[in-house]
Amino acid sequence: MRECICKKSYKSIVFARLPWYNIRMEKTVYESFIKILEEELVPATGCTEPIAVAYAAALARDTLGALPYETVAEVSGNILKNVKSVVVPNTGGLRGIESAVAAGIVAGNAEKRLDVLADIKANDLEKIRAYIEKAHCTVQKSHSQCVFDIGITVKSGEHSAYVRITKHHTNVVRIERDGAALLSKDEGENEQSAIVRDSLTIKNIIAFANELKTNDIAAVIKRQIACNTAISDEGLKNDYGGRVGKTLLAAFGSGVHNRAKAAAAAGSDARMNGCSLPVVIVSGSGNQGMTASLPVIEYAKELGASEEQLIRALAVADLITVRLKSGIGKLSAYCGAVSAGCGAGAGVCYLCGGDYDAVSHTVINALAINSGILCDGAKSSCAAKIASAVDAGLLGYEMYRNGNMFYGGDGILDSDVEKTIDNVGDIARIGMHETDEQIVNLMIEGCCK
Repeated sequence: MRECICKKSYKSIVFARLPWYNIRMEKTVYESFIKILEEELVPATGCTEPIAVAYAAALARDTLGALPYETVAEVSGNILKNVKSVVVPNTGGLRGIESAVAAGIVAGNAEKRLDVLADIKANDLEKIRAYIEKAHCTVQKSHSQCVFDIGITVKSGEHSAYVRITKHHTNVVRIERDGAALLSKDEGENEQSAIVRDSLTIKNIIAFANELKTNDIAAVIKRQIACNTAISDEGLKNDYGGRVGKTLLAAFGSGVHNRAKAAAAAGSDARMNGCSLPVVIVSGSGNQGMTASLPVIEYAKELGASEEQLIRALAVADLITVRLKSGIGKLSAYCGAVSAGCGAGAGVCYLCGGDYDAVSHTVINALAINSGILCDGAKSSCAAKIASAVDAGLLGYEMYRNGNMFYGGDGILDSDVEKTIDNVGDIARIGMHETDEQIVNLMIEGCCK
């Protein structure tokens, strides 16, 4: 049995083995989880939606082979929503689709994908601003049924180029030059989506963490710890956005529960407001990457956890976040921080000795508390939503630890954690579709006329 590593201020808990506990997971499933973590935990500089727009624009410029002075950006409503209010990194505070396009065209390095704007220098800023003034950029709402869709057309003289990204942030499915296709591929479900649907269950995730050879994922997890801690520290040291992280510490003290919320919120304070430090993302989102990881890191510091224990706990937090998001989609009206907050609570639970039963009830409790926070785009207030999501995840764990929980039949909850997660996914993806459209209409009314 795994014993709780908590300090004396926490109850000493020993969780009983469940019948499946000694059953080793299939090698193919183990390897697929390693692959998921390697693919998900990648660095990104800035909010990933404007970065995806900048990536498409930089790739279109490269395809054209010249600096274009006419651009059409055709993007889905959710891209408009998530790019409208957030600061594009390394641009001196610029916001919006046009700014992301201009930054990508003038100074983007398409080879670096989600770090496309990481190398912008100070002398590039005036070039970007001048380009915005001189060039003509038209923004249109896409007619695509996909909620994540970016199409960039660029022109210079008689030549043109086109790049389309769909489904997720680096999934380039079409590249054209002068109307001729240089790349064309199926935009359907990828291999990882099938893996997530079929094998990424809470039971398998806990079995994976128990059996994990930590060297298999040490590099990606250590990068997550280093990058996300650095931007959180930056958010706590300086004044970004609404200063949610700093406010939490000033108002509610330095206990580990509050520090966990403040750390994640501070990272978002910085990231949403132009900080150029990279973040290691989860499910395509830096905010979700910070929300899932930083609370677990804070608890590991408090508890004196070993590096191996932290790696296992972060694997749980990251994979549970991916599991929750797999039924929702990359973008929706449902705030992704809720899923990552559940992941964080589950990671803390595992760090403290929690088994499958404990982690499952932590997730169920957290979903009962906080499901339904609306996503109205990337911006400063995301930091406050993150704090709320982390609080729900931690409260979900504390309830279970003290013998209190919500039960199947309470609202949308089911006694089975997987069914509960699927219920939430259906609500977010299907039930909130019209809500999403209304949010987008309210946010972008007039901007694409």
